[in-house]
Amino acid sequence: MKRATILLLLALPFWAAAQSPKGGNASQSAEYQKLKFEQFFDYLNARYVDTLNNETLVEEAITGILSALDPHSSYSSAEEMKSITESFDGSFSGIGVEFDVINDTIIVVNTVAGGPAESVGILPNDRIVSVDGKSSVGVSRADVPKLLRGPKRSRVQLGIERRGEPDDLIFNVTRDDIPIHTIDAAYMAAPGIGYIRVNRFAGTTMQEFRQSFDGLGPLSALILDLRGNGGGLLDQAIEMSEFFLPAGSVIVSTEGRNVRNISYKSRRAGTFTEGRLVVLIDSSSASGSEIVAGAVQDWDRGVIIGQPSFGKGLVQQQIPLIDGSAVRITVARYHTPSGRVIQRPFENGDIEGYYLDHIRRTLDSSYADSLNMDAPVYSTLRNGRKVLGAGGIYPDIHIPLDTTKNYSYWNQLIRGGVINEYINTLLEKERGRLTAQYPTFERFAEQFEVTPSMLEALADLGRTRNILPTPEEEAATLPDIRMHLKALIARKLWDSNEYFRITNSADDREFAKAVEILQHPAEYDRLLGNTDRK
Repeated sequence: MKRATILLLLALPFWAAAQSPKGGNASQSAEYQKLKFEQFFDYLNARYVDTLNNETLVEEAITGILSALDPHSSYSSAEEMKSITESFDGSFSGIGVEFDVINDTIIVVNTVAGGPAESVGILPNDRIVSVDGKSSVGVSRADVPKLLRGPKRSRVQLGIERRGEPDDLIFNVTRDDIPIHTIDAAYMAAPGIGYIRVNRFAGTTMQEFRQSFDGLGPLSALILDLRGNGGGLLDQAIEMSEFFLPAGSVIVSTEGRNVRNISYKSRRAGTFTEGRLVVLIDSSSASGSEIVAGAVQDWDRGVIIGQPSFGKGLVQQQIPLIDGSAVRITVARYHTPSGRVIQRPFENGDIEGYYLDHIRRTLDSSYADSLNMDAPVYSTLRNGRKVLGAGGIYPDIHIPLDTTKNYSYWNQLIRGGVINEYINTLLEKERGRLTAQYPTFERFAEQFEVTPSMLEALADLGRTRNILPTPEEEAATLPDIRMHLKALIARKLWDSNEYFRITNSADDREFAKAVEILQHPAEYDRLLGNTDRK
């Protein structure tokens, strides 16, 4: 019998806890099955032929139990919980660098403005060759954070190899809190139209969002980009919804079996309740993103554009375990203000089928549309528009994913590390010239072009990794390669804000449609069913 089967059998007593033994009630059944498992586990440790690793057995048993339930109940080890906590807290203690690993060497891609590394003089394209006197050459990408992060105010000594310097440079860096930003970009997309892209909902998201919004200056319309945003902290998603809604508006409600049902309402009038609003979503927009999009749609507050969202609407309660690990157990379901269930349908235990269904929804727009034929129909709360309840948020303007483009060559270059290596090598040699020639992003965006020699150098590097596209693949991908190379260089010279300014303007159909709708108030009002605007 395979090990996986043995572990599943180990897990089954827990799963069976809901079954009453010989007519007993549910609580008796749970206690009965617990005793049964303890009896088995004690016997296993006392009699098994080899020494057992009980930590591994218990972790795999817990994982096995959860795999028989819904797709989002999960277990995280103590080590994983540290990273999860940092992500949601919005900061960690480290030296403040964005890094890459190329040819077994840690490359500093960028330094955090005002962070510890920048303050001691570490520069982009520096190579970290030692940490506290020990060589760091050959370290894996996953292990770099373990070397560079540490308690606040602790010190780490870095050996730096810098182009033009005959010897390694030694820097003593004092670690400090490093923010993990959740706003990727915030800029004026067109006169009077702001754009803010939010990558997740962490502890600092609304603080960042308000600062970004205020920094845009006066505006009459806003594009809120939640594409790729998989959710995060509920309170931040509620606060973002509140930003756009009048006081007292229901934002989301939860319903469960053994928990109190809760209806979350906006506690105060939002900052931006009157201006025109578009929310961009895609198949990766989940959980918190769907709460925001659902509230905006149900209150006829803005137009939703993109692809149907993921459909993750289960409420998890995190329960810490004695060793620092934790389980997240589904205790309720989210409902939008109109009553729609955000969670799309699933079969307990069929995680593979659940994610295959998501892939099919993403790639086959006709399949996604067909699911709506039998979907429950709900009415929005202000204008009575019809909205569908098939799970997830279905956009007001559905722009199917463009599956005609051939990205195979580009994807091979990305996966092979060729793009990062090429750009880092280019900037190591040309950063000074580029910053002198293009002192502002505006000049760079207008004048910089990816040259044929740059494309040939990239292709040559790809060939060293055995990436050999057909002429048809190379030709089909060429325009996108030019655009993405320019955007990636802009991100290295400035930051992600400039990256999205290039990609959004180049060939982003959802972004273009959002700008178009916001520039035509009559069409915007027609989509929302507004009859009270002139």
